[in-house]
Amino acid sequence: MNTISIISFIVATGAVAFFTVRIVQGMKKSDNATEEYFTGGRALAWPVVAGSLLLTNLSTEQLVGLNGAVFGDKALVGIAWEALAAFAMIATALIFLPKYLASGFTTTPAFLEKRFDKTTRSMVSGLFLFGYVTVLLPVVLYTGSLAMIGMFDLNIPLWLVVATIGSLGSAYAIFGGLKSVAVSDTINGVGLLVGGLAIPVLALVALGDGSFFLGLKTLLNTNPEYLAVMTQTNVDGNVVSVPWPTLLTGMMFIQVFYWSTNQVIVQRAMAAKSLAEGQKGVLFASAMKLVGPLMLCLPGIIALHMTDLTIDKQDQVYGAIVRHILPDWSLGLFAAVLMGSILSSFNSALNSASTLFSLQFYSGYINKNASGEQIVKIGKYFGIGLAVASIMIAPVLDQMQSIFEYLQKVNGLYSVPIIGIFMLGIGTKHVPAIAAKIGMIVGMAFYAFFTFVNIKDVPVFFANGDGDLHWLHGYFISFISSVVVMLVIGYIKPKSVEEIAISDQRVPAPVDMTPWHQAKNASYAIMGTTVLIYLFLTWASV
Repeated sequence: MNTISIISFIVATGAVAFFTVRIVQGMKKSDNATEEYFTGGRALAWPVVAGSLLLTNLSTEQLVGLNGAVFGDKALVGIAWEALAAFAMIATALIFLPKYLASGFTTTPAFLEKRFDKTTRSMVSGLFLFGYVTVLLPVVLYTGSLAMIGMFDLNIPLWLVVATIGSLGSAYAIFGGLKSVAVSDTINGVGLLVGGLAIPVLALVALGDGSFFLGLKTLLNTNPEYLAVMTQTNVDGNVVSVPWPTLLTGMMFIQVFYWSTNQVIVQRAMAAKSLAEGQKGVLFASAMKLVGPLMLCLPGIIALHMTDLTIDKQDQVYGAIVRHILPDWSLGLFAAVLMGSILSSFNSALNSASTLFSLQFYSGYINKNASGEQIVKIGKYFGIGLAVASIMIAPVLDQMQSIFEYLQKVNGLYSVPIIGIFMLGIGTKHVPAIAAKIGMIVGMAFYAFFTFVNIKDVPVFFANGDGDLHWLHGYFISFISSVVVMLVIGYIKPKSVEEIAISDQRVPAPVDMTPWHQAKNASYAIMGTTVLIYLFLTWASV
């Protein structure tokens, strides 16, 4: 990295921090310390909600992992992660968010306490924390560090880059709270959208020897099979990472878990100043997911056409193509944008983990009489400890072949039972708390078996590249098993009328609950556009 790049990186990163502080200072503050720190005082408008949602999700584990996945697949099947995310976000806006906001919940597991009991809430909160410390936070740090090293060909130990990013990210989350996290996310989101979309454009220019249209022609006419989105095998006859049958089973449920129940994500929507603002933010972010593949998948496909790239491992693809196409003077600016996305995902997860621990375990069990200031203080201490643990775990992930697949597989271990509990909690009234606990254990056990104990020689329709049961099908089987167990228990020993009446009790909502009048129309438009994209790419790949 030359001097100009370093200067531009420092200036751009400093500007984000400066404007974040100024904007947060001008925002209305809540008199409630915990609400102010953990939900931003419920003062977020829809652009901030949308920006924070997108940046929390859109980080290097997506840029690095998903581009690497489609490069390895030699097919555009990875687009399913973005397309079905758009559908899941519609469910969040129309079904889940009204339930959360109606009772003023600060965390998604709080809904489960009202619907089932405190123990169920604690078990789910514990599963979320397990996922954050073992998967999400270390993966964000690892992929972010890998991208920085790859982009600038840095001769710096991985652990040092990890520690630097982890320290910067934790500062936002620990000392600023959700409001500063959300505002910085929004500012960085604009930069990432511009910079992220510039990468495939410049890559096509490079592919076409200076002509964008010639590069696009090469992409469409040379090995069009690379653009396949609904296939089970690639041009080499190998089974892809997301065979089309998985779209009918586990893929949709894993998306609903992430976008509708995951504290890291939903916390942004629950901080909206009204239901209408929350729905606008979620649905705008949903529409932007249809643009996501241009950043998250297309560079990986373009890289397949670039024979002059040096790539030893598929997760190196994104860093290699960025370094190849960007002039030195612009690397600093893009590095600042990329750093913003890394910090966004890291500090968002850290803030959510602190929220869960402080509000669920500290004030719920350790110190039931804790003041708001004490709860916030403990949340900050917990965040510091979690950041240190993540920094220590992240370098170990360098041994993984595909970080994106690792992320999704391990996520399933705790997401399978969680999504089943939430869906039955919203869709039924008679399923008791004991059913939720047993269903949780059954779901985890089934998923662990189907994912980590290979089920061999399955029909091709259900197989992965090794002929074993694909983990997404295992996800679906585990989910169904968990739900069936809970429904059977609910049938045998349903909740009493009195228990249902207690669960149905409502308190005044902390925000205006008038829904956005265009929410359904916007949802229909997003779903229709998704179908059209799939039809076009299917036609182009033939």
